[in-house]
Amino acid sequence: MNAPATPPKLYIGLMSGTSADGIDAALVDFGGAQPKLIASHSHPLPIGSQDLVSQLALTSYDELAIICELDIHLAQAFADASLALLEKAGHQASDIYAIGSHGQTIRHQPPAPGKTAFSLQIGDPNTIAECTGITVAADFRRRDIAAGGHGAPLAPAFHNAVFRSQGHNRAIVNIGGMANVSYLGKGSEPVLGFDTGPGNVLMDAWISRHQNQAYDRDGAWAKSGKVSKDLLTRLMQHPFLSQAAPKSTGREAFNLPWLEQQLADLTLAEQDVQASLLEFTAQSLALQLRPLAQAMEVYICGGGAHNQALMQRLGELLAPMPVLSSAKLGIDPDWVEAMTFAWLAKQCIEGDKANLPSVSGAKGLRILGGIFQA
Repeated sequence: MNAPATPPKLYIGLMSGTSADGIDAALVDFGGAQPKLIASHSHPLPIGSQDLVSQLALTSYDELAIICELDIHLAQAFADASLALLEKAGHQASDIYAIGSHGQTIRHQPPAPGKTAFSLQIGDPNTIAECTGITVAADFRRRDIAAGGHGAPLAPAFHNAVFRSQGHNRAIVNIGGMANVSYLGKGSEPVLGFDTGPGNVLMDAWISRHQNQAYDRDGAWAKSGKVSKDLLTRLMQHPFLSQAAPKSTGREAFNLPWLEQQLADLTLAEQDVQASLLEFTAQSLALQLRPLAQAMEVYICGGGAHNQALMQRLGELLAPMPVLSSAKLGIDPDWVEAMTFAWLAKQCIEGDKANLPSVSGAKGLRILGGIFQA
């Protein structure tokens, strides 16, 4: 007789990253031995939201009323993304255990001498629960920060749960607006994870300003330019790159005003700046990946996995280590982050700890997130 089928255990994960270029929604079944992506959906943010998110990341621009209004507008968009995903997948709200919502980060200040650590994500989970009729788990970063950690990156715990190999050292590199790495050593080594610096954020901002494009498809514009050694040297001197882990960063450190400071006395073609920014992302990643292990497999997820020029350059810098898409491990690179927040919702609902002190620097394991009942 065939064994009875394991009943599905469905969660939705919602993610809007540093780029603020849309909402990724993933429907994930945790009923089996490994999480299974059932359906996915990309949903636009409300018109004008991306500019507001970028402005709010800068300390010179603070407006409480805008934050409060954007909190609700983004929550309604997160709810709409969830409902559109369910319609696409042919499921009802009653089929879903919970939604895990990352929200939209508008300010992240990691632990530092003389500073109070905090991280603020908006996209009101009360509104999401009300609009969808589904219980929501959200606010995943602040408990780790309360325990002395950075509250970031959150993905290494999920990466460890689904990507770890007993026979190979692996690095899972997410290249979104920012870039972060999860090092999964073979055997029982502790997980290491940290932000490495900018992923796509500077390249996206530069091409948006000068080409009115959301991103540099395949890195084509960058490939048309030449790397400026002077600019690259200045970019690589950013103190974050030499900081020891645990560490996390965001738009607060890497943004157009900072880039303009580095360009102040340089005269460069626009495409040469773009080429230099791609090289900066590749070199800052390689600089911090190489010391992790002499031999490892490197898997890329996030939007950077589709930038052919960036993938090629990373392959050159990290040779002979293979640099591959996370699709080779069975998960589409576009949906790893959204699946992470479905997993975090599951951990929260089931009362299981989900942070990694070896990554965040927290005093111990903690259950992350708050629960907002349907």
